[in-house]
Amino acid sequence: MKPQLPPPKRRNWSLNSRATRGLIFQAIALVLIAAGVWFLAHNTQENMRIRGIQSGFDFLGASAGFDIGETLIPYDPSESYGKAIWVGVLNTLKVAVIGIILTTIVGVAVGVGRFSRNALVRGLCYGYVETFRNVPILLQLLMWYLVFIEILPPSNEAWNVAGLFYLSKGGFSFPFPAVGVPHVLAGMGVGLIAGWLWRQRAQKRFELTGQDGDRIWAPIAFIVVFGLVGWVVAGMPTQWKVPEQLAFMVDGGVAATPEFMAILIGLTVYTAAFVAEVVRGGIQSVSRGQDEAAAALGLNPGQKMKLVVLPQAMRVIIPPLTNQYLNLTKNSSLAVAVGYPDVVSIANTTINQSGRAVECIAIIMLVYLSTSLTTSLLMNWYNQRMAIKER
Repeated sequence: MKPQLPPPKRRNWSLNSRATRGLIFQAIALVLIAAGVWFLAHNTQENMRIRGIQSGFDFLGASAGFDIGETLIPYDPSESYGKAIWVGVLNTLKVAVIGIILTTIVGVAVGVGRFSRNALVRGLCYGYVETFRNVPILLQLLMWYLVFIEILPPSNEAWNVAGLFYLSKGGFSFPFPAVGVPHVLAGMGVGLIAGWLWRQRAQKRFELTGQDGDRIWAPIAFIVVFGLVGWVVAGMPTQWKVPEQLAFMVDGGVAATPEFMAILIGLTVYTAAFVAEVVRGGIQSVSRGQDEAAAALGLNPGQKMKLVVLPQAMRVIIPPLTNQYLNLTKNSSLAVAVGYPDVVSIANTTINQSGRAVECIAIIMLVYLSTSLTTSLLMNWYNQRMAIKER
């Protein structure tokens, strides 16, 4: 005889039900929000119509008519405003991505250095954090920009290392392969995936047997080896764009402009100071007993930090670290202060020429909202991956 299942519960739609009242209040809130948004949009559009101000995004197809000093993709002044804004978006992403990578490296190194047994290292790390964390970011950007345009030598007397790397008021120039780059990048991408799979295998082996494999140098070796494979597939090209000192300037190679270097160094140095404090706080959150237990097992300081302390500290580090990544991306909008053509700078020029202020500001908001949400999603995924699974 089959056991009788209890009858399904019916929702009580009475106003005495807390769930029903909650749904009603949420519906009322949504209606009020929608009405507020509609009122603001309608009022703005009506005021613009009365004053004879044009609206709409049709201007994106018109010719921009202005040049951009630094681009990642080919651009001509005769092309559209949409293309110009896209160039600005790519410039913003370039600063944000490179800045996040450098900030992570510097911030983690300084944060771990705060626990060094060497008093000089601890003092330098402490001085770095207290100095750059307490100076406004805008002043730091201006300071680094002045370093490039005032202190460094002129382009005809650039500092150089082995005749390959040049640093001057004209920026930083360095060698770069002339051909075969897509094949090498594709190979390095395959190597990155292989290295990630290797790390997963090593992690599972460590959890099952306690034997720790190489999870740093082996993945790096995969990236290098597969990059070399891509180079071989490309025909083993040896042509390089090498900078050379001319009478009045440095020509050839790849050049990073003073504006780009100023915004990149300023954001990296400033944000890394906060990341260092985040790392320090995360490490201090791990109880001293964990460190003593690791020492009792015979682990050296490096193994204790890598295998015991940092994995537990990551639960505390990742959430505030995400905030610092978001701050770096949003602070890149200050690039206009040093003349770097990011999306804000190009949008401002577009506003001055087209008069579409509302539309351009909406585009800027959409760009930063999209980048921030994407960063948050990636970091939340990483946070779930790093969470300690209790058995």
